[in-house]
Amino acid sequence: MIQKLIIGWILDLILGDPERLPHPIVYMGKWIAFGEKRLNKDSHRLAKGAMFATSSILLTFALIYLLMYAIDAFLPEYVGWAVGGILVFFCLAGHTLRKEVRMVFEAVDRSVEDGRKQVGRIVGRDTSELTAQECRTAALETLAENLSDGVIAPLFWYLLLGVPGMMAYKMINTLDSMIGYQNARYKDFGCWAAHIDDIANCIPARLSALLIIIAYRGHQLFTHPTQGASAWSLIRFTLHFGPQHASPNSGWPEAALAGVLDCRFGGPHNYFGEYFYKPFIGTTPRLLTTAHMQLSIRIMVIAECIMIGIIAAILMSTF
Repeated sequence: MIQKLIIGWILDLILGDPERLPHPIVYMGKWIAFGEKRLNKDSHRLAKGAMFATSSILLTFALIYLLMYAIDAFLPEYVGWAVGGILVFFCLAGHTLRKEVRMVFEAVDRSVEDGRKQVGRIVGRDTSELTAQECRTAALETLAENLSDGVIAPLFWYLLLGVPGMMAYKMINTLDSMIGYQNARYKDFGCWAAHIDDIANCIPARLSALLIIIAYRGHQLFTHPTQGASAWSLIRFTLHFGPQHASPNSGWPEAALAGVLDCRFGGPHNYFGEYFYKPFIGTTPRLLTTAHMQLSIRIMVIAECIMIGIIAAILMSTF
């Protein structure tokens, strides 16, 4: 298993999401759109949504399990490494997210309008009226949240259930991102998808927050040993603000990064005509700069490397 993990991780570090190659997540999205269009109508939407979400997740796990079993049973070992590595690569989104966040800050430096368009690529809210500061804040919130969703959680489920578990997690995450909304259209049909995603991310989100703190303190140890918040103060900050987020999971990595940057995330947002109030995470309305973005990205890379190291050590110890 460790060979598949390392191959996939290195591919993501170098390449990011391939724009011209068939991507499994795209086909998951098409499957979800197909099912939603046909089932999310008339009566019993809650039951139909529950059946659709659970069957989609189980089907994904079963198909990838059978694929990997057949490859391992009938083809040379290196073929299994290659296919498994490519599937791991498809499940990781660290490189692409970091690239997108950099592009948001570069776009805002050109103009607020460019920043709004660019941040609209990575957030689900209405960006048409965001200020420059709000564009930067949204980008860093997404960076923190998606360390969990796009890196740590897939790796966590890889450790527990291998490539099938990792792909099943991506189906869970894609279901939530497409139908897990509390609005009139998806409230019933997407209810189970949202709750399953909450369960799947419960441990990874909190682990992500801890890794951010460890990564930051490690970074400071080598760069500015006497500066920055202590690990214990960051843990207390995260424990205080993490549970205040509207999501049971997103607030934890966001709170950890807000503590590291000594800034404030959250607040009210407009999700395409519907007003949502999100509690503030942090108390310092600091003006975010490119330097904050660069520090945040370095911390995310370090946190990712720590997680890979932990999984590699566990996998090697089991053989």
